[in-house]
Amino acid sequence: MAESSPLKVWLDRDGALLRLRLARPKANICDAAMIAALQAALDAHRGHAALRGALLDAEGSHFSFGASVEEHLAERCAGMLASLHALILTMVEFPKPILVAVRGQCLGGGLEIAMGGGPIFATPDAQLGQPEMKLGVFAPAASCLLPWRVNQSAAEDLLWSGRSVSGTQAQAIGLVHALADDPEAAALAYFDEHLAPKSAAALACAVAAVRAPRVRELRERLAEVERLYLDTLMKTHDANEGLAAFLARRQPHWEHR
Repeated sequence: MAESSPLKVWLDRDGALLRLRLARPKANICDAAMIAALQAALDAHRGHAALRGALLDAEGSHFSFGASVEEHLAERCAGMLASLHALILTMVEFPKPILVAVRGQCLGGGLEIAMGGGPIFATPDAQLGQPEMKLGVFAPAASCLLPWRVNQSAAEDLLWSGRSVSGTQAQAIGLVHALADDPEAAALAYFDEHLAPKSAAALACAVAAVRAPRVRELRERLAEVERLYLDTLMKTHDANEGLAAFLARRQPHWEHR
């Protein structure tokens, strides 16, 4: 793979495990190039008959600081949302479990991508959150995905406050499956014990069986929140002010309109 690629992709465990590693530390920004690379890797391996799972992790001290703020600007956000939401649908519909290992910060679009997978393994001191509200916008995909992972009250708290929670706190509300000082090793151990010995054909059916209703719901809900974001939110003063203020490294001036 070219060194300039934002993603490292390889097969592990004699072809049973697809490895995906975000490879632009320290931020591992989930920009258009990263989203495209993830989409291409999943598309290329979707039909691999012997595959029993995938593991998504990241180089460096942080999983991801989130999506590119520049790509959230009014003239670019439609394309960004379309590609991100297509990727999340691909992840949710992927025929084998996608395990996710998180260290450090896992924020914004980075957490949305993590939630597109299956069980999340995280360090106790990892920081997971959806800080979009601090920029005067909201998190479209997380608005659909978080209520699947946690209860409605906890989802609303994270989405409205924009605060982050530790890995320990995230496990307590159901966002994180397991805590480990080495989450990649913990995810690999889970794969070796619970997935590798299974029939790949049976796993594919099990994934489809448990997720089919939510896939149908997610497809509809992502379209709804995308329209809300583009047709309503991005026509407000405050959304554009918040993004501009972030890029200019100044405090936003909200006009509440």
